[in-house]
Amino acid sequence: MAAPRTADQTARSTRRVVLAALCLIPLAACQSSKPGPMAGGDDDAAWYIGTMPDKPFDVPLVDRSRIDPKYRRQEVAYSGPEAPGTIVVDIDKRHLALVQEGGTALQYGVGVGKAGFSWKGDARIGRKGVWPDWSPTTTMVSLNPGIERSRKGGIDNPLGARALYLYQGNRDTMFRIHGTNEPWSIGEQMSSGCVRMLNEDIVDLFERVPVGARVVVKRSSKYRA
Repeated sequence: MAAPRTADQTARSTRRVVLAALCLIPLAACQSSKPGPMAGGDDDAAWYIGTMPDKPFDVPLVDRSRIDPKYRRQEVAYSGPEAPGTIVVDIDKRHLALVQEGGTALQYGVGVGKAGFSWKGDARIGRKGVWPDWSPTTTMVSLNPGIERSRKGGIDNPLGARALYLYQGNRDTMFRIHGTNEPWSIGEQMSSGCVRMLNEDIVDLFERVPVGARVVVKRSSKYRA
């Protein structure tokens, strides 16, 4: 019978698994158009400090000391007109706020889409996905005919651990708030259009908001043309 693994051995093994998964990620919708500053390198594993239990996969936890403090999850004062329970995404500031009672909000750092791909508007959460499958939009296929057509949910999936699907009426806007396996992209403008969060942050947000919750996505301080 093999000797039990030490905590250090387990942590090293977890980082190797995460790194291996990250190195397999191709270009995808809601995914960055180029690798991060350390993508595919040995230092990728240094972004992770362990895992958070989840099903059917554990969530890789990011070393938050590597994230700019303004993009770390925190409670902030909020004076906007939106009702408590509303998600407000500020594309320019790379922030997502969940409005709370009493003039406060839970604020998360996000990565956003390139100019020309970013969407803005007033929507609602039409559905929620746990370790969701991914498939490219028609636009992504037209721009890159060789792109893979689907990927099952998992550590290497561009949508990460959770996804919130934005709808206007009964129409899917094709815009998502989702997790990412590129933590270095938080605070950046580099994906193909959607709003990405650290996996542990999207899990936290996912548990706080119901289907039907209002979502306001602002650019240049406006969410309407």
